[in-house]
Amino acid sequence: MRDHAGALELISASLQPAFIVFSQDLDYSLPILGSLLVLLGLAYANRYLASPALAILLRWGRWTAFSFGAAYLVQSFGWSDRPYWVLVLSAILIWVLLETLYTWFAITALSLSPIPLFPRFSPNITGEEWPARKRIMALRDWLRKHRFRQVQALVAEIGNDVSLRVSIYQDEENLFRVQILFLPVRGGMVTTCFSVSSNTTDSLRYTTDNLFLPFGGFYPEDWSIQRRPLVRSLSRLITNHRQRLERDGKTAEPWEDEPLNDLNLQQSELERVNTELGFLFPHNLREEYGKMTFEGRYRVWKEVWMLNYLGVPRRY
Repeated sequence: MRDHAGALELISASLQPAFIVFSQDLDYSLPILGSLLVLLGLAYANRYLASPALAILLRWGRWTAFSFGAAYLVQSFGWSDRPYWVLVLSAILIWVLLETLYTWFAITALSLSPIPLFPRFSPNITGEEWPARKRIMALRDWLRKHRFRQVQALVAEIGNDVSLRVSIYQDEENLFRVQILFLPVRGGMVTTCFSVSSNTTDSLRYTTDNLFLPFGGFYPEDWSIQRRPLVRSLSRLITNHRQRLERDGKTAEPWEDEPLNDLNLQQSELERVNTELGFLFPHNLREEYGKMTFEGRYRVWKEVWMLNYLGVPRRY
């Protein structure tokens, strides 16, 4: 019994300083707890909104909450006598290290997995195309109102029963081809991304999209790509695309080939270019080393950080 009593006294004595600090430093603890509750609420809301801008805010919020919260706990339990701001900076660096390792391992796993980086598309004959959600139905109504007609519905099998669906529209003059991509996200939700493309009279391809997924690779020299992941309005994206053509003095010409052939040709061209320029290993080395080279993984890692915390892709 004496041993148990001594142990309880020792535990009580060790925890007493933490309780005293906690009671005296409510100006630290309450904002931290409040921030955590706000972050949980935003994370729950973003399961339905799937907003890249809100996702960026959440990442900065988690980083900040971790840094200040970890520093507060270290100081409260007396694990370090360094100033609070030094502990916060140390926690910031720890977060960078942990997220760097996680991102690098995820990219390596993708490189070694059978998931294709440039999947091939086929006609979508299942009828599962537009998810029955209010904001997505409003998008389809907008396309009809502005006289964009559907040309094809395509699908690409990614793996693990996950598919990438694409619905392709063109304007009345066939000058602008709009791809509506339905991307699966966590929690079984679906978000939409848009890509607007035109062929010019001088044999260039202009594309403006709002994809928020990292690419990191290379594009063919006759492609002009602008990625704007924070622009979630299709109307605004089409306006930006028109302005790019006008600013560069380019004239769009009507599309002639069907979307399926064009899209698969794009995928083949991207894979060829990225293999030649060292982003991808040659096919005979991929089974042993994975799909992406070390340089390719580094480029993807850098773009992941830029998209996750700044919302801007690498310039192409």
